[in-house]
Amino acid sequence: MATTVTLKRTGDKMPLVGFGLWKVTKETCADTVYNAIKEGYRLFDAASDYGNEKEAGEGLARAIKDGLVKREDVWITSKLWNTNHAKEHVEEACKYSLDLWGLEYFDLYLVHFPISLEYIPPSTKFPQEWWGLDGKIHPNKVPLQETWTAMETLVDKGLAKNIGLSNCQGSILLDVHRYARIEPQVLQVELHPYLTQEPLVKYCKLLGLAVTAYSSFGPQSYVELGAHKGATSLLEHDVIASIASKNQKTPAQVLLRWALQQGLAVIPKSNNHQRLVQNLACTSFELSEEDMKTISGLNINLRLNDPVDLEPSLAIFA
Repeated sequence: MATTVTLKRTGDKMPLVGFGLWKVTKETCADTVYNAIKEGYRLFDAASDYGNEKEAGEGLARAIKDGLVKREDVWITSKLWNTNHAKEHVEEACKYSLDLWGLEYFDLYLVHFPISLEYIPPSTKFPQEWWGLDGKIHPNKVPLQETWTAMETLVDKGLAKNIGLSNCQGSILLDVHRYARIEPQVLQVELHPYLTQEPLVKYCKLLGLAVTAYSSFGPQSYVELGAHKGATSLLEHDVIASIASKNQKTPAQVLLRWALQQGLAVIPKSNNHQRLVQNLACTSFELSEEDMKTISGLNINLRLNDPVDLEPSLAIFA
């Protein structure tokens, strides 16, 4: 099967299987990135909110210095945080992340959430996170159109080759396409067998918008945060285990393959080297149509990453 997806506007080829840097610790991040490159990963999904871009950049720089890759061989995605949505802060935030990475451009830069929060200078607090200096969440009134127009300027200036959105539903995609001079090329959303989002995926395909699925393993990433909402781990689910056994694959490989066969990109993370290698091998087999339907049948519309759980006024998925 194909290992990349071609983006509509630029023709750039984005790897379908990348490595997600959410919750990778600063202490291990440089080595994790270096070793992932060594094993064949060519896309890294980052964000200023993850707080590890400097260390990730050190791992990439070491890999380039050692001749493992050239800069143009690797796809780096980063994201604009909620506190930087005002037009005067978008470029500043992008350049801040680029400096941390030690890069001149991002292959893809996403609006992390369609939520604008009160500005906090990085010199005061970084990463800025959801909470202001008083420990409370402070939404502000920057419209997404202002933010998107500033995102387009990043492309004009060569700071980002492609731009896109994250954590957005169809109504926002429809609205952005009304005014976009440069249309979003990628939508990154939570998507797994407990939250299959078929109508959103179908709409994105209609728009020619590539979709990256995050949290492919469902509740797994949220257990240590106490935010798994009591759901059974998909990696331990009887249905997934049975299909994995039948195909002689790991449950993780089955979950990733289920997404890939829908034309979605995936960005799994693992701190375990063996699983890191196994996850990359999810392009080497196919699930039957029956297996695909069975896995999709696990859908219960369970959204694990929902800002409304932090603040009732942030009900973007209502």
